[in-house]
Amino acid sequence: MASQLNFIISLAIVCATLTVSMAGDPDILTDFILPTNLGGPIDGNFFTFTGMRSLVGAPFPATFKVTKASMAEFPALNGQSVSYAVLQFPSGTVNPPHTHPRASELLFVLMGSLQVGFVDTTNKLFTQTLQQGDIFVFPKGLVHFQFNSDAKNPALAVSGFGSASAGTVSVPNTVFNTTIDDQILALSFKTDVATIQKIKAGLSG
Repeated sequence: MASQLNFIISLAIVCATLTVSMAGDPDILTDFILPTNLGGPIDGNFFTFTGMRSLVGAPFPATFKVTKASMAEFPALNGQSVSYAVLQFPSGTVNPPHTHPRASELLFVLMGSLQVGFVDTTNKLFTQTLQQGDIFVFPKGLVHFQFNSDAKNPALAVSGFGSASAGTVSVPNTVFNTTIDDQILALSFKTDVATIQKIKAGLSG
């Protein structure tokens, strides 16, 4: 057990190092950036994020869940060109196709296995089945996904991003849960309005 834990810690350090090397936010001219509404002096608490403590010892969620440590949740990341997310995949769940417009993503599988993939700008699909301890990179801005195809076992992963605010654009939600006209969508997907409305109803349920 101890050797397995040491292995996971070592790979997490590699993940952190590679994430910083991929950083893409603009350089800052100070050591760090303080929020304008911050009152009083700062100490180590400002540079500490405790939001992941809720995951320790907690039961695994029934649906796919992402817990983020980005600039929105952790203001000390502003200007530091790095952020993290913990991804929990119950059996048979998916992180639907999406993009991160401002960052590459480095995914590290801590438990279980995941089927992952991304599509490049020539419309070529790159896929891989990841096992515990594997790392996979999703290039900046490209559509990608993760899927736990195991019918019995959950999967757990940590993602590092080369931006304090990577952004997430969900393909299903962006296309079908916005106010794009149904006729435009029907023509674009070579189907009818009734089918588009059925898809929208399924996503809103």
